Amino acid sequence: MNKAQKLIGACLHSLREKQSLTLEMLATKAGITYQYLSSIEHGKENFSIQVLEKLSDALKIPVKEIVNQAFYILETIEHPKVNPDYFRPDVPLPKGLMLADLQAAMNQTLSIFQIINKNMLSEVGRPLHKLIQGNNFSGLVSNIFSDAMDANSAYHHNHEQHYPDLVNKLAGEGIGIGLEVKATIKIGKGGESHNGHSGWHTVVCYEITNIGIEFKHVMFALLNGHQESEPDWRYDGSRENSETGSRRTETYTTVLKGTTKLRDGTVYLNPNKVNFKRWKQERTGPVPPWSIFS
Repeated sequence: MNKAQKLIGACLHSLREKQSLTLEMLATKAGITYQYLSSIEHGKENFSIQVLEKLSDALKIPVKEIVNQAFYILETIEHPKVNPDYFRPDVPLPKGLMLADLQAAMNQTLSIFQIINKNMLSEVGRPLHKLIQGNNFSGLVSNIFSDAMDANSAYHHNHEQHYPDLVNKLAGEGIGIGLEVKATIKIGKGGESHNGHSGWHTVVCYEITNIGIEFKHVMFALLNGHQESEPDWRYDGSRENSETGSRRTETYTTVLKGTTKLRDGTVYLNPNKVNFKRWKQERTGPVPPWSIFS
């Protein structure tokens, strides 16, 4: 059963009862059978936008408002949360970062995107991802997740310098331990950075849903900088997109060895959405016991 179909059906049922209309009364006004209307309200029958418009006219409530209320129902009965069974507790994390902190930050990120989309659907009639480019959307996911980490963990915004995104000042001497954050819709993708420095990196992989986003895969790894003797980064420079003519900024990307470190550090994995068995690997030592490839 389609979730949106079920939500809109439940919303129609609620609106009909608020107006003290029987199934027969609303069905007659909309020009459909009461059996069909009953099936719609119970989420058992598909319906076209034309049928929804007829019901909208009969209820004297705009289609936009019906859809908005339907998703508001979702927000009140189903708060988005990550699946705790998808976490892999043996994977090493940056010093001072607890699995519960990460889970709380991920859940807060999901909730924020749900609230954004609810307001976007209400005020604009389109979800957020329909209005901004994909790379900008990923940047927004990265920023909101970083802010959620700041609110739920010992890793806080780095105000002193641009790199890394987050710092736990209590976890080490001097500037503490840093964490660079990247977000992508590409499952298993390695790291990208404007710096290619040594330190902890996390890549959060998500997919866009009808109510916001859903996390599919999260990786953590301590990577060697591009100036180290065995770097995990290569310099890709600034390349031009042959289709759009736009030029990307100076970028470092992880070599296969660095990407493998990230994949070994998979701390969250939705097995229904991620098939990692054919991913390439390269490492100097044995497969670590916490790796998904172990």
